[in-house]
Amino acid sequence: MCVRILTKTTMYSNDNNYQPTGYGFNGNSQALTNTVSATMRKVYFRMTLALLVTAFTSLWCASSAAFMNYLIYHSWATWALIIAEFGLVIGISAGINKLSSPVATLLFYLFAIVNGMMLSSIFIVYSTTAIVKTFFITAGTFGAMSVYGYFTSKNLAKVGSFLFMALIGLIIASVVNIFVHSSGLDWIISIAGVLIFVGLTAWDTQQIKQMAMAAPAASIGRLATLGALSLYLDFINLFLYLLRIFGNRD
Repeated sequence: MCVRILTKTTMYSNDNNYQPTGYGFNGNSQALTNTVSATMRKVYFRMTLALLVTAFTSLWCASSAAFMNYLIYHSWATWALIIAEFGLVIGISAGINKLSSPVATLLFYLFAIVNGMMLSSIFIVYSTTAIVKTFFITAGTFGAMSVYGYFTSKNLAKVGSFLFMALIGLIIASVVNIFVHSSGLDWIISIAGVLIFVGLTAWDTQQIKQMAMAAPAASIGRLATLGALSLYLDFINLFLYLLRIFGNRD
């Protein structure tokens, strides 16, 4: 769990490297609206495709006894996947201005594959029914908050700053609980994780929309990939925290 939260904070620490400059639509509000809508469609399409890639990768890995046994008995393989996740997130978010759109998108889907390999263990820990049920709960919650973030006229910048600090606190609490093994703290962490990522979904959506309004046409593809990665991480983290609450362990 900590790995996914850390990849999210790693992305936030590097997202200031993406600096869209200029406005591609000088006062043409209709053209601007159309471009923002087209960008958001690309964001959601790439995010959804990445989720499918992760899901099918996880299913394939979980069904392979050889793969699961290899991870269990070779801890270096798990660490290699963790390092790969961090490396890919850093590479995409920090190098987004230098990467071409196809390369950035390819790295994003590679990250989805690696994350799917890491998430394969949930099919051992939780029942399939619990996973499917939690997925639909996550999809509904995520969709509602993303729609809110897109259409709200309220500036969520202050809320976003608070949520980022809360995310840091969540990481610290999660690390502490690795050693103390407190079921009560685990429950609090799960509830807090859900609330934080519900809020981050709305904030990230608004951030992506605002960047799309300022980005020149040439950078829309890279922005769509960066936005898809951000919302993908929100969805995955929200799903995992909800699974800890609603999941029935096998």
